[in-house]
Amino acid sequence: MNEMIDIKEDFTVWEELGISNDFLFGKVMQDPELCKELLTRILPDLDIDHVEYPELQKGIKLDADAKSVRLDVYVRDGKGTIYDIEMQVADTKELPKRTRYYQSMIDLQMIDKGQSYKRLNPSYVIFICQFDLFNMGRHIYTFENICKEDKDIFLGDGAVKIFLNTDGKLDDVSRELKAFLDYVAGKESEDSFVRRLEEAVEAAKRNREWRHEYMTLLMRDQENIEKGIKKGIEGTVSVLRKYNIADAEIVQEIQKEYNLTREEAEEYL
Repeated sequence: MNEMIDIKEDFTVWEELGISNDFLFGKVMQDPELCKELLTRILPDLDIDHVEYPELQKGIKLDADAKSVRLDVYVRDGKGTIYDIEMQVADTKELPKRTRYYQSMIDLQMIDKGQSYKRLNPSYVIFICQFDLFNMGRHIYTFENICKEDKDIFLGDGAVKIFLNTDGKLDDVSRELKAFLDYVAGKESEDSFVRRLEEAVEAAKRNREWRHEYMTLLMRDQENIEKGIKKGIEGTVSVLRKYNIADAEIVQEIQKEYNLTREEAEEYL
């Protein structure tokens, strides 16, 4: 099996991180002015006077059986509108469903039992993607609930979901938003906001506490992956033994399936 992450290697990984890394993005967006500027570029029609942070990198878990979520950037403006901004590098083929889940979790945080649904403030779930989720060449895809029979009728539930695409081809966003999306994609820019983001990224990478937090999360993720692999191997061995498969064949099977050495595979017998 793969060895645990090497600490020296982690230092190199940390130094090479950019704004597209969700952890670093969340740290940089702790600057309210940077966060406000980004939201203004994404949503120019809104009058966002300032942003507030109910919690940094908000974690939401309703009960022991509910799937927990950790939001990259969770803020609200002076009018109570909630914004969740997520950085997404890989297409996991589940993003539309994930926005639905995030939206429901955010809503449940807004009101308590017995309170009126009128207390549900408008909310925006925004994913910044390095791929075109809908393959239409757009830089931005905005979704609101509308009537299928009459597209002029909006449900008015206040829930908006936005997917930004750094790989867009159309001329469909402002020059300012395009500059930000190009920056996320790794392109250089003279845009003043991008310059400020670059400085914030470099400052964040000099933060020893954040570096340690990032490395700890990496180690934890690796441990969880290895625990999952171990459980999977043990399950495979158990199933094969139920069918009276010889140990030698079991070793060969889990060697091939989980990329193990013979010695590692034999430890599961």
